[in-house]
Amino acid sequence: MYGENWLPAATTSADALLRPVPLLPPSTSGSVIHVLGGLSLTCQSVPVAVPPGSRRLLAYLAVHRGEVDRRSAAGVLWPSVGEDRAAGNLRSALWRLQRVGCPLVHLAQSALILDDDVRVDLHAVEAWAGRVVSGAATAADLAVDPGAIADVELLPGWYDDWALATGARLRLRLLHALDALSRLLRQAGRPLEAVEAVHVAVLAEPLRESGQRALIEAHQAAGDWVAARRQYDVFRGLLRREVGVEPSAELTAVATAPRPTLGRPPSPRPPPDGAMTAG
Repeated sequence: MYGENWLPAATTSADALLRPVPLLPPSTSGSVIHVLGGLSLTCQSVPVAVPPGSRRLLAYLAVHRGEVDRRSAAGVLWPSVGEDRAAGNLRSALWRLQRVGCPLVHLAQSALILDDDVRVDLHAVEAWAGRVVSGAATAADLAVDPGAIADVELLPGWYDDWALATGARLRLRLLHALDALSRLLRQAGRPLEAVEAVHVAVLAEPLRESGQRALIEAHQAAGDWVAARRQYDVFRGLLRREVGVEPSAELTAVATAPRPTLGRPPSPRPPPDGAMTAG
């Protein structure tokens, strides 16, 4: 039930991994549209079947925040038919959505918008990423499973241009958030967790230098300078093979910086003139 987990048991494995952190506040009221890991809908924490003819419209409204122009939505969702036919398809999809048993879409004369009580899992994950990247993360934000974040996928198997574009943008946003999460964990004195957070981002996109730098710095913060230098060497070899370039001078300087040494204890001060010395 919603009081225990932020996602229902029927959601996909990628979503289920996010359950330990309440990215969506627990609630038994309103509706939740899930677009991460696949499209699904819950009304008052009860799974509800989305009418087949309305699935793309519901997903489109969930992905696009705020008001959506009706004519534009019809043209995007039904591009292979004429304008009148597309408008008719849109009306049919809206009619079916209004019969699912819970309010979902607010209808205006020329625009559509999700009802105020409807929440979207995508928006919750984007809000988490925004807080982390801006440095405003809470303790709960730092506790997110980085592996679950790296596995998040928007509407897998959907090949609409708008879905692919939003998915690519989300993926890049989450990779940057994992870099930032690693930095925040280092600042909080949790270097091993910092290594884990950014390691999954590097595995997902190994050619991103910002992620590689965050991982190298996390290894250094954890005191594992051997692993830090090894990571740099691996990345350097990968760049040479795949792109034919060298790492930036800034990354090289970070990776090859000498390990700080503990300061030597101060030398004993010589005895004052005339003082007796032993022996």
